[in-house]
Amino acid sequence: MTAHRRLAPGARVVLASHNAGKVREVAALLAPYRIEVVSAGALGLPEPAETEDSFLGNARLKALAAARASGLPALADDSGFSVAALGGAPGVRTAEWAMQPDGTRDYAKAMARVAERAAASGNPDRRAWFTCALVLAWPDGHWEGFEGRVEGHWVWPPRGTRGFGYDPMFVPDGHTETFGEMDPARKHAISHRARAFAQLAAACLPPPAG
Repeated sequence: MTAHRRLAPGARVVLASHNAGKVREVAALLAPYRIEVVSAGALGLPEPAETEDSFLGNARLKALAAARASGLPALADDSGFSVAALGGAPGVRTAEWAMQPDGTRDYAKAMARVAERAAASGNPDRRAWFTCALVLAWPDGHWEGFEGRVEGHWVWPPRGTRGFGYDPMFVPDGHTETFGEMDPARKHAISHRARAFAQLAAACLPPPAG
């Protein structure tokens, strides 16, 4: 088996995202590993169209684009919210469901769309899950990919103002709070992103400080 390629302590990494909430979460996860994070938005890098049909495919596309444009290693996250009653939708189209005519994203409207479509389906199944694919890519085209998932159920109306995206309508299994109500540290410990990140850390990051 080919060995994983690791980042060195102090490395600078581009996070291929313009989502401020995602940038905060990933920067917090990387901080103990002495990895400096700069966002694609801060560098003025464009967001490539997410044309793949899987989370991993879209994360790879974004990471490679950012790495080649910046000349630095780049980390990309592609994550999504899936609802059993909707056959797994919105899934890889999670962000598109929130897109407005002016190009902004309104997740309050996206959550309402999920609830309305689930009700219209007549399917009482409330199961839902978040999936996260993380890809770390280098300017020479090498990449490493990891995927995490957290199961739970959706609720309506949304609850809580923490987190971002669809967090206020998702309750993870074994808990009573939505991701939108949960203390960020608790969410980070169990989230889909944390599970993918644990795999990434084991394979590609230097030992944490201390």
